[in-house]
Amino acid sequence: MTKIFCVANQKGGVGKTTTTVNLAAALAAVGQRVLLIDLDPQGNATMGSGLDKRSLPLSVYDVLLGSSSVQEARQHVAAVGYDVLGANRELAGADIELVSMEHRDRRLKMALVDVETEYDFVLIDCPPSLSLLTLNGLTSAHGVIVPMQCEYFALEGLSDLVNTIRQIQANLNPQLAIIGLLRVMFDQRTTLQSQVSQDLLAHFGDQVFDTIIPRNVRLAEAPSHGLPGVVFDPSSRGAKAFLQFAREMVDRVNPPPEQVDLPGMEADEPPKQKRQRKARSSTAV
Repeated sequence: MTKIFCVANQKGGVGKTTTTVNLAAALAAVGQRVLLIDLDPQGNATMGSGLDKRSLPLSVYDVLLGSSSVQEARQHVAAVGYDVLGANRELAGADIELVSMEHRDRRLKMALVDVETEYDFVLIDCPPSLSLLTLNGLTSAHGVIVPMQCEYFALEGLSDLVNTIRQIQANLNPQLAIIGLLRVMFDQRTTLQSQVSQDLLAHFGDQVFDTIIPRNVRLAEAPSHGLPGVVFDPSSRGAKAFLQFAREMVDRVNPPPEQVDLPGMEADEPPKQKRQRKARSSTAV
């Protein structure tokens, strides 16, 4: 089943776009089929995936307004290994144009129906403001990945986001849930960040991802080359952390099936050893 996740945080500058493009590239690197949707009019996720936002023939703007399908507007970027539904400045006017449209907060969800089976993951890069664009992303998604810096102002932004998700659960998308909190731009030498990290673990428990994305120069340099850090420098600490995160994400959304013990069989004992033990017991008798 396709997993549709928004990467969102109502606080700006917390690494949403960096997280989206690098997670997309890392998931593609571990064999997943990925579609990245850029819902931010700045188009940074589009540029960071190797596309020129100024020369897009079609974009997510056309999909939201119904003049194009996802199949027509998406582009496959071989260098990064995933498909992109890009954005540019045209998207800034979508909020106003969507107001008078039918199903204005479900336009993206309706458009994704035709392509869901083609992907393992759909990642949506949301703008920091709570607009109709963000609502379209959250209404389409199964869950939210929340990148956050381990700073106290970031905790304030997290509180606002949790309240927003509760409202959307109640009114628009009952299945929406927080998939996990991702600690990004982490500097273990800073006492404050370590303390906030511990506070997150104490309060949110399993909802905090095990992977921590370190502050890394190569991740910061990569967008100027039009590539995710995972592709730009796979040997960097940041790229390795995102690859680890991608594996953790796959494991989290696709848990292994539970082992069912047959009657009379010890839970920790493999069937072959069980047969051998029975044979020895009958011989002894």
